[in-house]
Amino acid sequence: MSQQSAASKPSLQGVRIKARKGAVKAQAKHEPTVFRDQLYKHLETVPEGDFDSFATKLTQAGAQLEFLKYADGLFEIILVGGLIQPGGSYIDDGAPVSPFTIFNAKEPVQVDEIKKYIEVLNKLIRRYKYLQKPLEELALPGLLQYINRWSPVQRDKLSIAVGLLISQGLANASCLTSLTKDHLVKNDVSINVITLIFRAYLLDQTMEHLSASLKRGGIKDLLAFFPPNRREGKILEEHFKKEGLSQVAEWWSKKQYAGIKTELVKDLTEMCEREDSTDQIISAINARQEETPLPEVELVACIWQGLMASVDWSARPDQIEGLALREVGKYAPILEPFCNGPKTEVSLINNVQVLYNKDCISDQAIIYWHQKGSKPQGRQHFLKSTETLVKFLQEQDTDSEEE
Repeated sequence: MSQQSAASKPSLQGVRIKARKGAVKAQAKHEPTVFRDQLYKHLETVPEGDFDSFATKLTQAGAQLEFLKYADGLFEIILVGGLIQPGGSYIDDGAPVSPFTIFNAKEPVQVDEIKKYIEVLNKLIRRYKYLQKPLEELALPGLLQYINRWSPVQRDKLSIAVGLLISQGLANASCLTSLTKDHLVKNDVSINVITLIFRAYLLDQTMEHLSASLKRGGIKDLLAFFPPNRREGKILEEHFKKEGLSQVAEWWSKKQYAGIKTELVKDLTEMCEREDSTDQIISAINARQEETPLPEVELVACIWQGLMASVDWSARPDQIEGLALREVGKYAPILEPFCNGPKTEVSLINNVQVLYNKDCISDQAIIYWHQKGSKPQGRQHFLKSTETLVKFLQEQDTDSEEE
């Protein structure tokens, strides 16, 4: 045998043999189920209702399993009891329901019962902080878009859980945008789910807290959760009042007023700058009131702001009062038709505090304002300025009573 033939044949080293794409996809497809089965082994030894042990087992499992890689599957298992495939149905491979899932909560559904499950999630996320982002950005939006596929009881459980997760800062309200999809809105599924979410949220937090959460989550219009043919402010307010959430209805109403007032002030400023007539301005205000009415107290304040916004207040300090009186005299005919009661009149005084010598304000309103209705800012100056007038009005009032 020659020396050349006796030498070992060369071989390639460091070359990775690529598997077929189909084989890789098939293997990847089944990895979540392997993760699920391994997680079940950690949880199935825990007695039902032992939430502290469930929290401990989940924390221990996080040290052995790839929670970050399978975060979607993890939250599907905990929230709805199994892995979900595209379309919202469970993966049909004969696997049982998760030993620990919110869907296992006792019935009838109670918020206090759901809180026990949320506390387990809270402990898990505190331990593995990287789980919060996939929960609020992927898992919750994905599950909420399929919420119509579960039974009414399961739907209630998930809705309450979402409300508690958002109220405790474990999720962002941005996940609620999934509920504005057409297939959920048209059959009142969305508004019923939102109602349950708000009710659970408001058990522990204030309306101001909920408002801030909605703002951070980019939820600007609650009407988007109603069917298109029922997207009216009146219907929204009636719905939440009927459901015992009057604070939501009141918050919505005030929010709408804020937008209406901003538009009114802007329109009045533009009309003043164009030098529209008094009759034109009054007609425009009345037309707006018929379309989007404001309470009289707020209306008068808006009219004043809109009228005064066009005035140049850059005069010398000693000329400001004279300028104010001149402008008040100019615009008093516009204000007068909308001052129809003591509350409105006092509100107007508090906005300007120089109208005591104009016919817009009644004697009784001036006396009340002088005694206890004025604002702190500029109070001493205006109280001193009106002291003689108020004394005269009080004497007139006394004389009238004696007669």
